[in-house]
Amino acid sequence: MSQPTPVIRVLDRAACEAFLARCHVGRVAFTTHQRVDIEPLHYVFVDGWIYGRTSPGSKLDVVAHRHWVVFEVDEVRGVFDWRSVVVHGAWFNGHDAPPAEHAAWERGLDALRQLVPGALTPTDPVPFRTEVFRIHLDEVTGRECLPAPMPGQ
Repeated sequence: MSQPTPVIRVLDRAACEAFLARCHVGRVAFTTHQRVDIEPLHYVFVDGWIYGRTSPGSKLDVVAHRHWVVFEVDEVRGVFDWRSVVVHGAWFNGHDAPPAEHAAWERGLDALRQLVPGALTPTDPVPFRTEVFRIHLDEVTGRECLPAPMPGQ
């Protein structure tokens, strides 16, 4: 008797975006000189954009010159029970936003404050994360693996 196999399937754009909206921790990958770095961070998904905060430092210097990044969010319950979404897109810093985009940035900041009450205020639990950014979703791919169905299902 053969063993049932798990089901791996591609997620469509709507499922990817729903997943991004439900989760709040991901990893951003970017290139620096001759290497690739990856860092975890919290985020919100608002109006088709990923918004987050980070600390000043080398990452911001790098993305100022090479603003293309990869952002990944995973949810793993088991070896054959997981979901993953990968976003390729451009990184934008809040302090560089043109006036016409300020309302969108404010919606992103409001959502960040719902996730982390006190963000960018005197009661901020991570006051060193002073730089707000957003990532445009240029290309979005997702996959999920579902456990093998039980016999008789």
